Amino acid sequence: MSSGKQIPPWLQEQIMKLQQTQQNLQSILTQKQQLELEQIESDKALDELKNANTEEIVYKFAGSILIKSNKKDLITELEEKKELANTRSIVLSKQETRIKQNIKEQENKINEMIKGKS
Repeated sequence: MSSGKQIPPWLQEQIMKLQQTQQNLQSILTQKQQLELEQIESDKALDELKNANTEEIVYKFAGSILIKSNKKDLITELEEKKELANTRSIVLSKQETRIKQNIKEQENKINEMIKGKS
């Protein structure tokens, strides 16, 4: 392309599709990273709760305030939150695999188109 030629419209379209797919992949990877952090936080909170005495007062966040709660309910809530995050992570992993395959196919298609037009 250094010879001053413009990129043909058919190639521009394929490159745009590839870039969109790469952006989708980046979004999924960001979501997975956020879920991993959420799971780590839940694990730490569960450990602290399980180590706390049953007589100790525990609180949970409700928006920007803390509300008094009981240990058993908080443990149940955190375990459910952790399970949901794990399920979401599995779904995102499947999407990631599918999108990576899609990217490979798009790259191959672009390379074939370039070779065919050269």
